[in-house]
Amino acid sequence: MTDNLPAERQDEVKSKANGTVNRRHVIAAGGAVAAVAGLGLAATATAAPETKAVAKARSAGSATTTSSGVCTLNAEVTEGPYSLEGALVREDIREDKEGVEVQYTFTVVDEANDCAPLADALVELWHCDSLGEYSGFVGGNGHTEEDDGTFLRGGQLTDENGQVSLISIWPGHYVSRAVHVHMRVHTDVTLTDDSYTGGEIIHTGQLFFDPDINTEIQAISPYSDNTTKETQLDDDTIYDGGGASSGLLTLTALGDSVSDGYTATLTVGVSTS
Repeated sequence: MTDNLPAERQDEVKSKANGTVNRRHVIAAGGAVAAVAGLGLAATATAAPETKAVAKARSAGSATTTSSGVCTLNAEVTEGPYSLEGALVREDIREDKEGVEVQYTFTVVDEANDCAPLADALVELWHCDSLGEYSGFVGGNGHTEEDDGTFLRGGQLTDENGQVSLISIWPGHYVSRAVHVHMRVHTDVTLTDDSYTGGEIIHTGQLFFDPDINTEIQAISPYSDNTTKETQLDDDTIYDGGGASSGLLTLTALGDSVSDGYTATLTVGVSTS
């Protein structure tokens, strides 16, 4: 069934069928799981200008709760075919790419240390642009554009509270996959002027977005210029429906329109043992 897909995308489909990556387990804190439960709540009293998606995101943000020390195990997933080594260490990974702003905040905790915050871990993200193209691999989704090999890629070190913030855009889509972001967590890296060397990858995962909000965003410019077929979250070959424990982000609207952007949060645990 995957024979008609590009060769590099068959890796993602086959990895799902083969049970994905089993070398290590990671966790998502119970607080994040509780937060995502809010995604199912409809806003009962919102301002008239708000779209359904924005109201839903606001409801999710207000429903956030915390539950310290409660962890949910989660298997890692394939990093996919579009990874590159030596990501730039920076907070804003957008470069000149246009799209709906997403302000990420991740809290990394160590299951091997009673879910204590993990400081000085490099959290790396990469994803496609509004046309479904990855830097370093432009043309994979059928579009021609400049490719510097670095747009929408980068990472930052966690602080003493295990937190890290990154700024990017909402990803577009490409054939065979639902909208997603790739993540790796590294420990013991050595920083260079603008990148890193060495270290160990202790988590490889993917992040996912509320499908109702995504539908509204994919319908506006510049995402609407991408006319390739989109796969819905429920049909994705990687996402297993596990909510926050499977990488589903908690979203909060930054304004009254989806074009105003979102904050996206998730507590991700790793085992350093």
